[in-house]
Amino acid sequence: MLSRLSVRQAMVAISLTCVALLGFSQYLQHVVGLEPCPMCIVQRYAFVLTALIAGLTGATGRKGWHIGGAGLLVVTAGFGAYVAARQSWLQWYPPEVVSCGRDFYGMIENFPLQRAIPMIFRGSGDCSKVDWTFLGGSIANWSFVCFAAFAVLSLELIWRQVRRTH
Repeated sequence: MLSRLSVRQAMVAISLTCVALLGFSQYLQHVVGLEPCPMCIVQRYAFVLTALIAGLTGATGRKGWHIGGAGLLVVTAGFGAYVAARQSWLQWYPPEVVSCGRDFYGMIENFPLQRAIPMIFRGSGDCSKVDWTFLGGSIANWSFVCFAAFAVLSLELIWRQVRRTH
């Protein structure tokens, strides 16, 4: 099925999927009442970047832009997958001492960036807590699946574009 999608269609699909996931995260936060942890916030930013890159790439008909955009998607989706995998690991193996750390904005406001970034990725008690599941997977688990799918699809799109030139 994926091979039937044009590069532009695939990019638009990735962008719209990210927007839908971001919308769902807003629903979970503002309607259900789940507060995002620092790692959740970073994953949201990765979804925003992925949506923007995919949308801009899908808006052009130039092959070079398609390859470059898909390459950037591999990087942003890979980064998002890394953060989601790290959070999943924290959820599966929570730290012995659970401490609720500062929120994302509090860390950025009160610490220099070179100290705040490692604090975000270390996570806190909030990052190891599973508040919502779907088919046995947490939000972080599903984020990892989505980011990994975006990265694999982007690699396939690059392969298709490069293969056409030869």
